[in-house]
Amino acid sequence: MTLAGKIAIVTGAASGFGEGIARRFAAEGAKVVIADLDGTAAEALAGELGAVAVRADVSIDADVAHLSEAALALAGRIDILVNNAGIGQAPQPLESVSEDEFDRLFAVNARSVFLGARHVVPAMKTRRAGAILNIASTGAVSPRPNLAWYNATKGWMVAATRAMAIELAPFGVRVNALNPVAGDTPLLATFMGEDTPQRRARVLATIPLGRLSTPADIAAAAAFLCSDEASLITGVALEIDGGRCL
Repeated sequence: MTLAGKIAIVTGAASGFGEGIARRFAAEGAKVVIADLDGTAAEALAGELGAVAVRADVSIDADVAHLSEAALALAGRIDILVNNAGIGQAPQPLESVSEDEFDRLFAVNARSVFLGARHVVPAMKTRRAGAILNIASTGAVSPRPNLAWYNATKGWMVAATRAMAIELAPFGVRVNALNPVAGDTPLLATFMGEDTPQRRARVLATIPLGRLSTPADIAAAAAFLCSDEASLITGVALEIDGGRCL
């Protein structure tokens, strides 16, 4: 129960890594606010976990403002923000990506971090406590070809994590990131173009420990970094990658 009594927002929490994090946080005693574009799925998971569901598009300021207000209504504070919501891109040459796709990648993967900070950080500063976790990617450190602009959004997240950490440290707010390797989640098919045994084998061949990441892997690291056990850790981008970035 390392998160007992904590109020935690997890974005993109109705599936994939976000669902794994929400489940682990609830198991560790947190009151979780499950934010997702799929409101029906968010409601179903919230009902199972005794959590709160909020339908939100994290690229829209008004939605993120509503999300923070819903979390503050629970106990007058927000202890944890996990910026997990994100989208991928189909593999293609970097010059082939349309402007609309580029803009959407940065709106969901980068602008969402800015909006989350805009609406959550003031409350954390007032309490002089809080933990923010950004879910980036090994693509930020060791990019795969034909995913250029997705990789760039995750590199932005790592830089933002470090910038936020140094600025917010005097207020007692910690900011860290996770860099997961390719995971067994709904986004996997997007990154590979299609999910086939042959394409999975090619991805697995680049991971020394020989397996994809799972929501449970990411959730375990998230629970630690957002707990008081990690009270001296800030500005870290931790690879959960089976050796992929070695």
